[in-house]
Amino acid sequence: VQLQASGGGLVQAGGSLRLSCTAAGRTFSTYRMGWIRQPPGKDREFVASISGSGDRTYYGDSVKGRFTISRDNAKNTAYLQMNSLSPEDTAIYYCAADLYPYYYTEDNPVGYDYWGQGTQVTVSS
Repeated sequence: VQLQASGGGLVQAGGSLRLSCTAAGRTFSTYRMGWIRQPPGKDREFVASISGSGDRTYYGDSVKGRFTISRDNAKNTAYLQMNSLSPEDTAIYYCAADLYPYYYTEDNPVGYDYWGQGTQVTVSS
């Protein structure tokens, strides 16, 4: 599976961004997608995940109510709509695919099998 993330950039606090992740190589609707971020100097942090069919989503506590994950299986693309951004959201955002969701919970970055290259999100105060 090849993943290509895009949509990052510089935004002021309170603003919004939408990230996209386009996948290739396997039937997109058969696997879970997730977004994981890594703030500067910190460990990776789970952001959100969505099931293959799109009927189940899960969010990290720090983004609940502000971020929305979605997917369009016809376009092989997952999205992360980020609203009410704060400087604490500054990070490299990675999209990832979980093809074998049997061993780790969806909020564990270790469980994701394929990763995109990451896209930088910087929120200024």
